Amino acid sequence: MLSRRFKEQGKGSRGGRPGHARRLGIGALALAAALAIAACGGSGVESSGSTDVQTVKVTGKPSGDLTISNWPLYIDNKTVPDFEKATGVHVKYIEDVNDNAEFFGKVQPLLAQGQSGGRSIFVVTDWMAKKMYDLGYVQNLDKSAIPNVKKNLLPAFSHPTFDPNRDFSVPWQSGMTGLIVRTDLAPNVKSICDLFDPKYKGKVDMLTEIPDTVPLVMKCMGVNLDHATVDDWLAAIDKIKGAAESGQIRRFTGNDYARDLTSGDVDAVIGWSGDAVQLQASNPDIKFVMPKEGCMIFSDNMVIPVGAPNPTAAEAWMNYVYDPKNQAQITDYNYYFSPVSGVKPILQKIDPKAANSQLIFPTKSFTKTCDVAPTLTPDELQQVTQAFDAVVSG
Repeated sequence: MLSRRFKEQGKGSRGGRPGHARRLGIGALALAAALAIAACGGSGVESSGSTDVQTVKVTGKPSGDLTISNWPLYIDNKTVPDFEKATGVHVKYIEDVNDNAEFFGKVQPLLAQGQSGGRSIFVVTDWMAKKMYDLGYVQNLDKSAIPNVKKNLLPAFSHPTFDPNRDFSVPWQSGMTGLIVRTDLAPNVKSICDLFDPKYKGKVDMLTEIPDTVPLVMKCMGVNLDHATVDDWLAAIDKIKGAAESGQIRRFTGNDYARDLTSGDVDAVIGWSGDAVQLQASNPDIKFVMPKEGCMIFSDNMVIPVGAPNPTAAEAWMNYVYDPKNQAQITDYNYYFSPVSGVKPILQKIDPKAANSQLIFPTKSFTKTCDVAPTLTPDELQQVTQAFDAVVSG
């Protein structure tokens, strides 16, 4: 399964940047450039130039019901009711995106019939947004109804390769993939290689997401991702396979690794940066640990599917969360990179700790060894996917 935060392959480099400029360095003055690496080409896929695409029809003031599908642990408790109060729209916010491929498998039969399952917004990773668009499952946006996006979208996010003019996607958040550790149970886990230590046998989860798990294991094996070959990918998958067959890895997960950490069923997982902060609410010993090898970077996007029952309210939602004061409330909760300008000054006033967090505004030194996943040719991608799927499903 090609799952969350994997970018579909095309010409050009991973992350949509020319050449091999994958290395991240995020400082206070270099944030926009770093976010460009994380998101501005997010897919590594060229735009298809599809012409037979529906466009959202916005009519009148937003009203009625709005159903949103998003990932868990991605929004605070106030934004939805605040939006409802401001607009009169009733929101059904569903945290049912656990894994890109899993979610696609659930909604694809409906989308193929021009239906969305009642949903007006999906939040999916760049590669999945592009895949849905190319299949005719996602609509182009009415940009006149989202002026805050035009005004406040950080320049680094404005022209991704998978959607050069942001015709059909609006970024939700971006972040880092690394280690989430129960520091009370495994205080010495600092490296991806530590997940293979026999002392943690049966106490490790790894993600079903190929671009998160496999490149991190390659980094553990000393592979320079800028020069990774398909043999490097397959060697890392073999290492993961051995760990799975021996019982070292408890299971492969999407966002549902959260319950394994809170229950103590695992000591450490490959997981997403902001999730660790949310999990600390139930256990302060759960922490994001930057692997000594460095992290991986991902980006997720809001899209409006064909058959969306209330696209007017959907675009009203997009516009609302792109008001910096509303976005700051979300960022203050989920601790991911925000694509909205003007968030940090607000956080400096309402939550200086968040404004100074390495998970939201990382320093250059913190992310100096972070990457996005390397590009594979279509044949290589198929080979790697088949090999990894056999491990995950085995």
